[in-house]
Amino acid sequence: MEMQPFVLFRKKILENCSRVIVGKDDIIEQIVVCLIASGHILLEDVPGTGKTMLLRAFAKCVGGNFRRIQFTPDLMPSDLTGINFYNQKKGEFEFRPGPLFAQIILADEINRATPRSQSALLEAMEEKQITVDGVTYAMKQPYMVMASQNPLESYGTFPLPEAQLDRFFMRLRLGYMTREQEISVLRRPDSQKLLEEVKPVVEAGELEALKESYPQVRVSDDVAGYMMDLIEATRRSELLLTGVSARGSLALYRASQIYAAMQGRDYVIPEDVKLEAVWVLPHRLTLVNQSHLDNIRFLQNLLDEISVPLEKL
Repeated sequence: MEMQPFVLFRKKILENCSRVIVGKDDIIEQIVVCLIASGHILLEDVPGTGKTMLLRAFAKCVGGNFRRIQFTPDLMPSDLTGINFYNQKKGEFEFRPGPLFAQIILADEINRATPRSQSALLEAMEEKQITVDGVTYAMKQPYMVMASQNPLESYGTFPLPEAQLDRFFMRLRLGYMTREQEISVLRRPDSQKLLEEVKPVVEAGELEALKESYPQVRVSDDVAGYMMDLIEATRRSELLLTGVSARGSLALYRASQIYAAMQGRDYVIPEDVKLEAVWVLPHRLTLVNQSHLDNIRFLQNLLDEISVPLEKL
């Protein structure tokens, strides 16, 4: 299996996005993993940390059509999917596509919309299609939704149910820049000008080739067993109401394969699993006293407790 295409794909996107977003190479790398896996991202962070700018730069790198949707309590499902309207000139109904028909979508503050509007995302995310008035429309590939929510404000919000959280491949958090990084951002040209300089670096068919080849990355029986030890530990724990689902274990498996490939290896090691587990699993856990930080801390404790398989000589 040729690993160089994965390494170059990662390098090209990192170099281009890093011109706009400073100090977040690990987050950009995980978005690349998610893109190759055909998954979606839940981005939980405070306002003003660069979520929109990051996704705009990423969309330009992969050459995808970008749309930002501000979720509000009065947002209707048809505002997302589109509507059939009567064209008086033609004397017939025509379909007007909604913003979900873009390729790279930022669903900003998704928890401010009602559950009815939130659910309009589900078919597009899971099936890569949208049905309006009985007619199904396929989404143009690549297709990725990045939904954001503010973890500090809860007034007037509608928390995502566990079943909907589980449909997000990863849950990421940008966080603040370091002091030195933020000073460099203050002194550089306007971010909008830098964004205009970002050019598409993904060639036609390149992403599809990676999607078809990453399942060939080998996962030994010991490493697969290590994954299941971690998954089953979440299901047996008395501190959890629900553990990791089968969808979650599959996401961890795929993310580990893709991350290994981007490091130039055609096999997965336990360190790949430990790194990806922090991004893929916490939002799939439901603690008795629920909070995302507690989820991460709980998972880290499990990773420390479960023995890592050693290479057999």
